[in-house]
Amino acid sequence: MTIAFTRAQALRMFSLAALAAAAGAKATGAKAAEGVKLFKIVTARDEIVVGVTDKDLAGEGSDLARLTARMRAAGQLEVWRYAVRKAANGDLEQAPSTRVMLIFSDTLRIEPYSSPLKALPPA
Repeated sequence: MTIAFTRAQALRMFSLAALAAAAGAKATGAKAAEGVKLFKIVTARDEIVVGVTDKDLAGEGSDLARLTARMRAAGQLEVWRYAVRKAANGDLEQAPSTRVMLIFSDTLRIEPYSSPLKALPPA
């Protein structure tokens, strides 16, 4: 038995399959550890991924707005730098590596960071 599809039907089926795959990937994507938000900090020299705890982001507004306001008010903020490492079972994960001080005047851009890897909370 042969089934024939028109170009429009094939395109519609492909787009539905792609949409379903994207929704499934988003639903199964790893989230940051409960209570930790990841951000990419861009400076003139480099960019790093940092984790900020919910305790450090107390206040109203979006996470990004609260982080920026806190850095602007204090002029600096101590946070965990996150890096990719291999877990004991061989999986890759985002883990806190060192404490770093962010200086507001040196920061060019702050953006939320989402990783497909599991992110661990600071110890």
